[in-house]
Amino acid sequence: MNDEVLKMTSVVKRFAHHEVLRDVSLTLHRHEVVCLIGASGSGKSTLLRCANLLETIDGGDIELFGQSLLDPRIDPDLVRRHMGTVFQSFNLFPHLSVLENIALGPVRALKRPFDDVRDEAMALLARIGLQDRAREFPDRLSGGQQQRVAIVRSLAMRPSLLLLDEVTSALDPTLVGEVLDLLTDLATSGTTMLIATHEMSFARDVAHQVAFLDNGVLVEQGPPDQVFERPRHDATRVFLERVR
Repeated sequence: MNDEVLKMTSVVKRFAHHEVLRDVSLTLHRHEVVCLIGASGSGKSTLLRCANLLETIDGGDIELFGQSLLDPRIDPDLVRRHMGTVFQSFNLFPHLSVLENIALGPVRALKRPFDDVRDEAMALLARIGLQDRAREFPDRLSGGQQQRVAIVRSLAMRPSLLLLDEVTSALDPTLVGEVLDLLTDLATSGTTMLIATHEMSFARDVAHQVAFLDNGVLVEQGPPDQVFERPRHDATRVFLERVR
């Protein structure tokens, strides 16, 4: 079986006359963690939004399990059921409890019985130590707790891969570790993830591949030890010296 989950080939994305992604090619394999690094505005978030069809590309191709997502017969909502996406903002529904937030997608979109979903949701909450907060509303949780719930909400849809866009950027530094610990646990358990991050230590320790974007160009990609210790390109070296 081909273990390619997501394949982006020569992707181009423009906003008006500004080219924000230029000929970007990236492949994500089953059970692989790829971290996107680069300065703000380098195209990381746009690449993720193109992957789950929130943005339409202007060139190239995107394939999910070998099927081109540019096929006009493709239903974007069906595609997104295979991709759990978590953004900087938690986007939890404030009028729903933690449990209801997690159960909403599987019950509404997947038509699963609530009792089954509830048991699975409680098991996921137990995994992140928040089972006792299941009946709380999001505003009663810390930022780190809300972000962990947002990730668990995506996991409840049983996605083939997770797309995570700077999920620690909106958090107080003291709460970042809670979320990174969860992502590390997911990586260890074999969850396929494409992660845009400014957390260099996390990328070095957890990623299988690190991809450096600079002004919309994928300048360098390779194993963490190669990218961080022996970067091949001056732009990568300058960026890493700056963030260190």
